[in-house]
Amino acid sequence: MRNSAVAGLMLVTLTLSGCGSTLSGAGPYKGDIESKSQNAAYNLVEINANTISPYMRGAVRPVQSSIAKPVATSVRLMAGDTLNVLITDNAPEGSAVFAPLSKGGTQLKTRIDDQGMISLPYVGRQFVAGMSLNQVEDMIRKQLKGVTTDVQTHVELVGDLSGSILVAGAVKSPGRFSTLQGPLTLLDAVNQAGGPVMEPHLVNVTVRTGSQVQQFNYEDVLAGNNIVLRPNSEVVLDRARQRFVAMGAVSEPGLKDLPAQNTNLLDALGSVGGLREANANPEGIFVFRMEEGSNSKPTVLRLNMRDPAAIFYARQIAIKPDDTIYVTNAAVYEWQKIVGPIVQTLIMGRAVGVQ
Repeated sequence: MRNSAVAGLMLVTLTLSGCGSTLSGAGPYKGDIESKSQNAAYNLVEINANTISPYMRGAVRPVQSSIAKPVATSVRLMAGDTLNVLITDNAPEGSAVFAPLSKGGTQLKTRIDDQGMISLPYVGRQFVAGMSLNQVEDMIRKQLKGVTTDVQTHVELVGDLSGSILVAGAVKSPGRFSTLQGPLTLLDAVNQAGGPVMEPHLVNVTVRTGSQVQQFNYEDVLAGNNIVLRPNSEVVLDRARQRFVAMGAVSEPGLKDLPAQNTNLLDALGSVGGLREANANPEGIFVFRMEEGSNSKPTVLRLNMRDPAAIFYARQIAIKPDDTIYVTNAAVYEWQKIVGPIVQTLIMGRAVGVQ
């Protein structure tokens, strides 16, 4: 009886050996990827010293020594701005309409309404949107001509919707920030908003000025590509699409962030816990990549980690956003998944037979 059970197990094993492609798994088999590449719609590249060159990561860009130099720009008023208006009247005592300079003058505070207008005593309602502060001062003096003989004015911007910077998105404290103390650079604005909530290489920055749009990676901004922001700009930080997928016999499969802007295959494997030694096939490490261009075939890179030089190759291969890293199972592991339950069944059957 025992011999027949063993013979049955051997028969099943021999039968399965001819049907390797039917074994269960989390993805395609190493042999299938290699054999079907000749006629499939992808190019299979065996990574070695002769083929690695097109897939190597680029050199890290050097940090720039230049700095952004904020230069104050001419303020142009808009609806929502708040003005502090000082008017002094040096006419003879008794005929002055406003307080003299010796007594601090007359202080008036006004806000530009949604129609771009302000309202002041003896001046009336006046349109000031788009004007500079000097132009508003000239307008007030002109309107008071004839009302008093010797008037002086000074206009100060104390609430600057027109000159403020809006920072929104993936920052710790989004909001609108004033430029009353001076122009802001991109780094100034992001730092006032508490900084980004993610690693710099995972953050895209969009700057809108009303006439143009600029986009940066925040790591590049830190490396020296800082700019001076124009008044009334909008700065939006959002997640950069810097992700890859890890599948198969790795410790932590799933959708993962690239660990750095210039990630290599070795770093990417390290970020997912490396290969699972119990079942990974070191000869079957693949990188699936969609190439740019509608007529370009996808590329599949294969690396054999049994080759000692493969460690150096893995450190040089660039991993791009949307790449898929797939590690196949070792053949012995697949056999164990099939044979293990059969052996357990035979043992249980023998135990029942003995009873």
